[in-house]
Amino acid sequence: MSTAQEWADAAPLRTTYAPSHPVNLALILRPLVRGHHDPTMRTDISGIWRTVRSPLGPATMHLARRGTGIEVSAWGAGAEWAIEGVPELLGAGDDWSDLDVSGSPLLADSLHRNPGLRLLRTRQVFEMMLAAIFEQKVTGVQARHSWRVLITKYGSPAPGPAPAGMRVFPAAETWRRVPSWEWHRAGVGPERSAAAVRAAVVAASLERTLELGRGGVGVERALRSIPGVGVWTAAETMQRAHGDPDSPSVGDYHLPALVGWALAGRPVDDHGMLELLAPWAGHRQRIMRLIESSGFTKPRFGPRMTVQDHRGH
Repeated sequence: MSTAQEWADAAPLRTTYAPSHPVNLALILRPLVRGHHDPTMRTDISGIWRTVRSPLGPATMHLARRGTGIEVSAWGAGAEWAIEGVPELLGAGDDWSDLDVSGSPLLADSLHRNPGLRLLRTRQVFEMMLAAIFEQKVTGVQARHSWRVLITKYGSPAPGPAPAGMRVFPAAETWRRVPSWEWHRAGVGPERSAAAVRAAVVAASLERTLELGRGGVGVERALRSIPGVGVWTAAETMQRAHGDPDSPSVGDYHLPALVGWALAGRPVDDHGMLELLAPWAGHRQRIMRLIESSGFTKPRFGPRMTVQDHRGH
């Protein structure tokens, strides 16, 4: 019997996460969604499936609301690590208690309507960085295509009874061996593939940045020491891997205008976005998530851009 089949037949590890504060499962995990065909994450009528490349090996997680808690099952060599990380994945340690948004009707309304919103902390630095590198200088559609193609080809089968086609994010040594023509076929240009390989070479060091806490200057400096990883990529990584509450994505094509229209009724650039977010220093990523979760959309003017040529790094 194969190892994959053994894990499929094995009883899962289980836990129920039921903190005192509300938990909105879909809202918390939304930053990890990369299209309907993401091989690492699926949603069906039973709940949310997510694969994990842990320090102990691959794992598959299934998360579903049961009464007042979230029931989690995990299969695979990394199941224990995955179960252990459920509280942080779903926002434990993300303290919103001193966030005051009373001066903004939009933010106050969003906070009131989304009490289960928290910032996630995946503890998967290399994976989150690679996903951000894929998104540099291209549309979301292109980035999701590249992610799907390469992980489907090089990822390992998901342990347990995961939906068909799910795969586990490849190990760093696998990414280092991806040939140039495969990067090209997946639509990942030379600059991004080179940055991805450089990140793979130091993947173990990237994971150690978790020991420095939930982001901050020290973590950003370590991440940006990799050529091809700039302020935007570091912020996107810290938001998802470390749970950084104060890392707005400077350099994004869409976000400054969204923040400007939401908070000031007009479009702004990166500098203007940071000025608008300044009153909430220490909470700026929480403010971004409140805006995104509010349902607010900025006015649309002019032709739609076909390529997001922001995110230089």
